[in-house]
Amino acid sequence: MKHYHINIFYSEEDKGYIADIPDLKYCSAFNLTEEEALHEVLQAKAAWLDAVKKEEKLIPEPRYRPAIYQIAL
Repeated sequence: MKHYHINIFYSEEDKGYIADIPDLKYCSAFNLTEEEALHEVLQAKAAWLDAVKKEEKLIPEPRYRPAIYQIAL
């Protein structure tokens, strides 16, 4: 399975954590703790990839990298 970057952040409005995978459109999860949000988004990722495979569509390559990890040349 490919390694996609996962963002996890606290939503003051929702009073919980949101985890999303930018490379997989609409693949996100919500829960009350970071650990639970991560667990949920990993399940969402597996379901997302299964659905794409069943529809015989292309699975996107991991491309998203936060600015902190990008190297300026």
